[in-house]
Amino acid sequence: MAASTSSVSGTAKEAARTWEALFRTQVTLMRRFQADDVWVELSMREYDVLFTLSRADGGCLRLRDLNEDVLLAQSSLSRMVERLEARGLVTRSVPPDDARGTLVALTREGRRLQREVGRRHVRAMEQYVGSALDPAEQAELTRLLERLRAAQPGIADWSPRS
Repeated sequence: MAASTSSVSGTAKEAARTWEALFRTQVTLMRRFQADDVWVELSMREYDVLFTLSRADGGCLRLRDLNEDVLLAQSSLSRMVERLEARGLVTRSVPPDDARGTLVALTREGRRLQREVGRRHVRAMEQYVGSALDPAEQAELTRLLERLRAAQPGIADWSPRS
């Protein structure tokens, strides 16, 4: 993932080093999380969908809005939502103001399972993150990452012609 930095400015080199550290840390942690004995009832991706819905107002989102917060292609998310619905974890409906849209909502069972798996997952997070960073460091990292994410909509897309 690292870009060659032989002919880029100091700022670009630092941005590349920062991205590389962020990306490699995420890879390392995600591999640990995937190996955990947490994902018995749900895959990590299924959990991510249920977790995202659990944070939404009323546990419900339009499919297109749900797709913005999970790292899945629209078609893959649609198929996953169908499977979660078949298991009784979510429901799908048509919003009253958009006959072409789809609303996805957590069921009572979906919320229960998300919380159950989530409690185990949070204990793993505490182990891997809390053992490496003290609370002040965690707060600072959170602040910086939230700032980086929030800034993205206002930053123009990169182009090789820029």
